Amino acid sequence: MIPSRRLEELGLSLPAPAAPVGSYVQAVAHAGVIRTTGQLAFTDGVILDPGHLGVEVSVDAGRAAARQAALNAIAAAAAVAGGVDRIGKVLELVGYVSCEVGFTGMSAVVDGASQVLVDIFGESGRHVRTNVGVAWLPLGSPVEISLVVALGEGSR
Repeated sequence: MIPSRRLEELGLSLPAPAAPVGSYVQAVAHAGVIRTTGQLAFTDGVILDPGHLGVEVSVDAGRAAARQAALNAIAAAAAVAGGVDRIGKVLELVGYVSCEVGFTGMSAVVDGASQVLVDIFGESGRHVRTNVGVAWLPLGSPVEISLVVALGEGSR
């Protein structure tokens, strides 16, 4: 499966990586692994459905936001890798969900991110995952996603 072709088949495109707003980088490579910083649910500079899951944001809207945040994370990793086709395997996804006390649907929300990784990378997109409910995220984003990916051979 060639990720760039899958993106095209799915009608998706990777956004330009966001510029850092502090003293950090969007992604870093070391020893064949790329780690991304937490990526928010930005589209064209606007947070998708800001607010808390279980209050202002539905699970379906949260899934869509998680999907967008994952696309932003892939874009950050691809920028460091030298292109999306250089990403060999998604190893780990950490998803933070801004939610009300008592909300237990974090896994359903973050699955929007997991599913787009499998859609793009196939079996190489399957990963370990952690879902965490939090009181609030930067700029009111309903989700934040970070990835750890392994570099591939570059010969996809």
